[in-house]
Amino acid sequence: MKADKIRELDGKEIETQLKEAGEKLFRLKFQLKMGQAEGVKNYRELRKDRARMLTELSARKAAGSTPAAAPAKPATAKPAAAKAAKAKPAPAKAAKKESK
Repeated sequence: MKADKIRELDGKEIETQLKEAGEKLFRLKFQLKMGQAEGVKNYRELRKDRARMLTELSARKAAGSTPAAAPAKPATAKPAAAKAAKAKPAPAKAAKKESK
């Protein structure tokens, strides 16, 4: 599926297509491992299509045009002071002694 066609779909349709592509990938991968399928090209195309769909969904999520399918996890922000306290100091470099 081309990126233009993916952009025309709404979020729910993309998620449905994504789920179907994941199932097809699973079956095709299993067939390839068993030596039953010769469609390596189909496998590659399916992986690329799935990646295009994921890219479009993440772009929409970043733009805020598609609500998230799963509820967002609450952000667990750590104070900057706690991070600084845990940071290890940089090791001191040994001064080179010049012997002449």
